[in-house]
Amino acid sequence: MAPTSKADKKAADAAAWMFNVVTSVGIIIVNKALMATYGFSFATTLTGLHFATTTLMTVVLRWLGYIQPSHLPLSELLKFMIFANFSIVGMNVSLMWNSVGFYQIAKLSMIPVSCLLEVVLDKIRYSRDTKLSIGVVLLGVGVCTVTDVSVNAKGFIAAFIAVWSTSLQQYYVHFLQRKYSLGSFSLLGHTAPAQAGSLLLLGPFLDYWLTSKRVDAYDYNFTSLMFIFLSCTIAVGTNLSQFICIGRFTAVSFQVLGHMKTILVLIMGFFFFGKEGLNLHVVLGMIIAVVGMIWYGNASSKPGGKERWSHALPTSRQQKHSGFPESTEHDGKV
Repeated sequence: MAPTSKADKKAADAAAWMFNVVTSVGIIIVNKALMATYGFSFATTLTGLHFATTTLMTVVLRWLGYIQPSHLPLSELLKFMIFANFSIVGMNVSLMWNSVGFYQIAKLSMIPVSCLLEVVLDKIRYSRDTKLSIGVVLLGVGVCTVTDVSVNAKGFIAAFIAVWSTSLQQYYVHFLQRKYSLGSFSLLGHTAPAQAGSLLLLGPFLDYWLTSKRVDAYDYNFTSLMFIFLSCTIAVGTNLSQFICIGRFTAVSFQVLGHMKTILVLIMGFFFFGKEGLNLHVVLGMIIAVVGMIWYGNASSKPGGKERWSHALPTSRQQKHSGFPESTEHDGKV
């Protein structure tokens, strides 16, 4: 591969990550203001509106010719929708039934679960340095976010479902793009309408169960509607950038480097909402996590950092994109 081509790949990968980080942090800040300041606590319904807006975007792009016709079997779409919707519902219920500390631990456990899925389903082998770097990231983010930890049976079940469904959904994004040669826009064009329809039907009932409030009885005003519109607009970028990043990299890399968003949210929360500030152990955790992310990027990009024992999918060799954590010129490297 020519050096200029490799440089272009690196630049594209960096742009994809920046796109995801900016939109993800932005939507968290907007949703936090919408829910905390304006009392719109209907998270599942709001997610349905996000996917409805994303669906509208894909329809317009298909009409303009930017999305080419493609095929995704109904059985694959249904499996993806089940994983994705269980992920959204599971996370909301887990947050309600668990302490914040255990909720954060559950989110951190997605990385080892994603690793397990890659090892079992894709025959990926991790080097010692790659494994250690993942451990450092987990330690750093854990120091930042985990405080009180209490566990109960129903909360554990909700967290278990949330972790596995989220990990499967993210793995499946990468799997479907490789297997059916689907771009990020094309895959969103298939999945967003199904998620929008199912979540808008399910969301109001689930939100009423979680909050004892009805979404149709909410006191809508111009400001709250503007925040909802802004949230939906940013969500288009968030959904698209997630598919781009997982498609270019893997679910594990998306999880590991994605914890940079957790650190940025902590910092942005301090500046925008000024609650308890950044104490010493939070700053220490941030430093540890960033060191782990840099180490992971270097370790996984070296020969032997992440290798495939055998090609699970015949099309993966031709269509795998070279990325920041996994870019390589050697066959069998992912």
